[in-house]
Amino acid sequence: MPHKVAVLPGDGIGPEVIDEAVKVLRASGGAFEFEYALLGGAAYDETGHPLPAATLDLCKASDAILMGAVGGPKWDRIEPVTLRPEIGALLPLRRELNLYANLRPAKTLRALVHASPLKEGRNMMDLVVVRELTGGIYFGQPRHRAADGSSAVDSCVYHRYEVERIAERAFAIAKARGHKLVSVDKANVLETSRLWREVVDEVAAKNPGVSTSHMLVDNCAMQLIRDPGQFDVILTENMFGDILSDEASMITGSLGLLPSASLSDAKGDAVFGLYEPVHGSAPDIAGQGRANPLAAILSAAMMMRYSFGDGETADRVEAAVEAALSEGLRTADIFEKDTRLVSTSEMGDAVVAKMV
Repeated sequence: MPHKVAVLPGDGIGPEVIDEAVKVLRASGGAFEFEYALLGGAAYDETGHPLPAATLDLCKASDAILMGAVGGPKWDRIEPVTLRPEIGALLPLRRELNLYANLRPAKTLRALVHASPLKEGRNMMDLVVVRELTGGIYFGQPRHRAADGSSAVDSCVYHRYEVERIAERAFAIAKARGHKLVSVDKANVLETSRLWREVVDEVAAKNPGVSTSHMLVDNCAMQLIRDPGQFDVILTENMFGDILSDEASMITGSLGLLPSASLSDAKGDAVFGLYEPVHGSAPDIAGQGRANPLAAILSAAMMMRYSFGDGETADRVEAAVEAALSEGLRTADIFEKDTRLVSTSEMGDAVVAKMV
């Protein structure tokens, strides 16, 4: 049976980079059934809603989802705000599909060590941020803005079960990596963080083989700059994870390199997930062949590893990405002296050529 993959190209550069990810999957030798649907601003323009019912139905009927970035200035002023792509598409999609575990790996690639904004020798890293994705301030109720604009309220809410399940997922990942986990919170100020720390300690007691510590989010932000190599697995809540994973990604040299997976509960050996590059829709370069497709391609590799249990194909894709970079091929965002500038599709072709 082929793997049924819902493909949601999204907005801006989304369709361009997702095309390259699909190209690599087709070349991998696996059996896939790709079905496309609208999401985000493109869906709003076509149907009047950023998450059409048909798109949600397709996602629920699929084995995994491959998604491009959504949104852009064109849709930033839509009213009500619940119809804007980021709010009206991404948040409901995560909630409806129970995609509570967001994995964002960040690794310094040898070929791009000079692209990091940190001094060489202090910029090597290989970590994964495990971010809780369906709770916290992005989903908390009540939220309110006064009609006269004089005040606004957002609520940060966490339940014990939400913290427990994301912690269990993070500890499982730590066991498969370096057996080291840092839980990040703001427990010196926030009640939700004190609950977070309490529950993480309970889960840690069941996982004595993992070295566990706690770190305040402001200190973590500083430590990522000072010594990113000290981290293996960073476990944190929704907003902190959003910010820290973007910081980690820039240490690698470009947002265009970072994939992500948003996972639901495991069902046997299969894990339903949504896979997407971390970067945004970049409408200013859309249609110019300048977008970096590597984050989308690496997101497809994560799909093979987590949803389809095919680590061998995931390894092949990741090795092909490194081989293309080691040959000196660069898209515009990572171009430097003595490298060769290639287009979005040419980079995808190079990755396919390097797959063995």
